[in-house]
Amino acid sequence: MDIDQARTFLAIAAHGSFLAAAEHLHVTQSTVSARIQRLEEELGIRLFVRNRAGASLTVGGRRFAVYAKRLVLTAEQARQHVGLPSRYRATLRVGGRIALWDDLLPVWIRWLRSQAEAVAIRSEIGFEEDLMRRLIEGTLDIGVMYSPSHSPGLVVEHLFDETLILVSSRADDMGPNDDYIYVEWGSAFDIQHAQSYPDIEPPPQVVNIGWLGVQLMLSNGGSCYLPIRMAKPLVTAGRLHEVPDAPRYQHPAYMVYAKDSDNPVMPLALDGLRHLQQETVA
Repeated sequence: MDIDQARTFLAIAAHGSFLAAAEHLHVTQSTVSARIQRLEEELGIRLFVRNRAGASLTVGGRRFAVYAKRLVLTAEQARQHVGLPSRYRATLRVGGRIALWDDLLPVWIRWLRSQAEAVAIRSEIGFEEDLMRRLIEGTLDIGVMYSPSHSPGLVVEHLFDETLILVSSRADDMGPNDDYIYVEWGSAFDIQHAQSYPDIEPPPQVVNIGWLGVQLMLSNGGSCYLPIRMAKPLVTAGRLHEVPDAPRYQHPAYMVYAKDSDNPVMPLALDGLRHLQQETVA
């Protein structure tokens, strides 16, 4: 078997279909099917059950997933470590939602670099689907996100609860108006928001990240929900204003990582993130 076969297998497992895996890998669906067919022939087992809903792992497929992750991880580690200067002993790959890179994760990275100077850190921004896929593939060590899914071999650990507040470019705002910007904070927020504002019309502006809502407010005016952690500096500077008496929502954040990792810096990194968030989150 080869790395492409293992990556293709993991892509199907992560996305739930051969077609979605092909789109992600930028190859044809026939290429994906051929790789899996060869892999199944080499292993002598059937890895997926295919139906109208997509593709699900067989018992043998679930067993092979452990080895596929190791194979891809070993290749990724080799690629990164070979190119590292001799003073570095390990690489840590971290991904998170963009809102969590606002203040929290940079503080953690600074702390980690001071505690483990011989570790190279690769940082990136992503949405839950991409972060979970990378974690499943073994090409990401730690993912910090709001709405993780569960997958065998991964630990989903509650990290802290954000508090989402309604802020506006106007000091006299009393609630969502015609220039309200709806931020897609996830299904739990959708439900709570609908309960708080049952009569609100569909917002004319919708964004998928809080950072974009901030840019629109500062440039064009309006209001939207943001984590206190993100809104506080702007409110303190008088650039935004908290809307009085508006509902507040709890928005949990999680860190996701492999249950069994041989990365030597993982225990330090995870423990540091657990402690530093207490000092950073309002």
